[in-house]
Amino acid sequence: MSGHEFTSYFPESGSVDMTDTSTNIDETTLTELRELAGRYPQARSALMPMLHLVQSVDGRISPAGIKACAEILDITAAQVSGVATFYTMYRRTPAGQHHIGVCTTALCAVMGGDMLLEKVSEKLGIEPDQTTPDGKFSLERIECNAACDFAPVLMVNWEFMDNMTPEKAEQLLDDLAADREVSSTRGATITSWREAERVLAGFPDGRADEGPSAGEASLLGKKIADDKGWAAPKGGLN
Repeated sequence: MSGHEFTSYFPESGSVDMTDTSTNIDETTLTELRELAGRYPQARSALMPMLHLVQSVDGRISPAGIKACAEILDITAAQVSGVATFYTMYRRTPAGQHHIGVCTTALCAVMGGDMLLEKVSEKLGIEPDQTTPDGKFSLERIECNAACDFAPVLMVNWEFMDNMTPEKAEQLLDDLAADREVSSTRGATITSWREAERVLAGFPDGRADEGPSAGEASLLGKKIADDKGWAAPKGGLN
């Protein structure tokens, strides 16, 4: 294989920007990180919510956040970085005020997901994994949003926007850019990515019951079963 070199399709997928040492982590954040660690029988089990809290404060996985998590959990910075770079919900570079995720997998692709991503990318002037210069939006190509019955699906700060079209997406982005109130199709009023990250860290914002819990498409099978008197068989497997 002399003269040949393997090139990763995701050349930046394993890196955290260690050159940006800026941070907003203060004593309040450290206290909350310790609180999260104390919620688990084994403190290191709190690493994932702790990383979400770091993102809610610094807008990304920061070197300071990695260091703080490692010290509180008594593990190495490499162990923290290994988790932070494995899961795509952890940002290696700063996210925008609103993080847009467009699904282009399977059914969403068939229903127009690629065209939707192209429109959003064109509208924002950025490619997936980039953030607009003003810090308002970041964009991600999502591998399955687990909402195939509402394809194609777009997410704003992890909240679902169902049955999207390029026209709907353009209006959505205009509304978010103008700071107009936007509600998820099946969830709460859109706030910001950092606020959503704080909720994922385990600090509820009191709005869990805001919006419907399920949409009509998800409940259609149950409705048909109820109308026909169908029920699951009783007992175990033979």
